[in-house]
Amino acid sequence: MHRPHTIASLLLTAVLAAPLSVMATPVPQEAGVQVRVYDRNHKDYHNWDDHENRAWGVYLSENHRRPHEYSRANKREQSQYWNWRHAHPDDDRERRDNDRH
Repeated sequence: MHRPHTIASLLLTAVLAAPLSVMATPVPQEAGVQVRVYDRNHKDYHNWDDHENRAWGVYLSENHRRPHEYSRANKREQSQYWNWRHAHPDDDRERRDNDRH
């Protein structure tokens, strides 16, 4: 006699629990591709993001160069940029580097 009641209870539990399991699925923090650029002279990688793109714009402006994308710059200009970038670190990166020493 209790069998149909038990099956109905289990079915109801499964139906109610299914949306919760979908909601608990981890979601990627960022939907997008992370671009990393290798700096040959300094032998390190840099994440190219909006912050780096702004720094690129500052570099072009300070050096009186026409605005263009980093990917369209020739190897010499890219190398000059990374030399400039290492000489002009961000405040937060500079603080982190000083904390390590």
